Amino acid sequence: GAGKVVEMTIENLDGVEGNSGVIQIELKPDWAPRGVERFEDLTSQSFWDGCRFFRVLPGFIAQFGINGDPNIQSRWRGANIPDDPVTVSNTRGTVVFATAGRNTRTSQIFINTREQGNGFLDRQGFSPIGKVIQGMDIVDRLYAGYGEGAPSGKGPNQALIQLKGNDYLTSSYPKLSYISKATLK
Repeated sequence: GAGKVVEMTIENLDGVEGNSGVIQIELKPDWAPRGVERFEDLTSQSFWDGCRFFRVLPGFIAQFGINGDPNIQSRWRGANIPDDPVTVSNTRGTVVFATAGRNTRTSQIFINTREQGNGFLDRQGFSPIGKVIQGMDIVDRLYAGYGEGAPSGKGPNQALIQLKGNDYLTSSYPKLSYISKATLK
């Protein structure tokens, strides 16, 4: 069945202040009911507002979902939800929770951006919760110049984002694209 649509306004496209655009994500409860419920909860609590796309790897994924306020983030960090079975493939435009193993989904999300999809993620248990239905051209403009994060790259360190939030990101990685507003339609 059709789910709700989340509309996100994205700032700093191409790493340039003032460049903004809108994406729409259709949530698919029949694909992943638990994941959709969590995404709706986070949206209704304005969790995404200010979230940076801190890991943007062209031809693979764009990742977000660590709140800019460490106090808010810490409340969600241990709030794991059980896995949903993988019912659809990780095709381009699908929206998926990042995990750190079984039943560890909390608030981190990635959008699959590879043209051919990331089908190998299906076998690893990554269950899409929805799909970008408008604005994949915007997703493709998320700033990717910082590359992979620590320890393998020079991009943002996730542990420091958890600890220091957007203060760390805006001072060290000012060009990151970010969500200014997300609403359930």
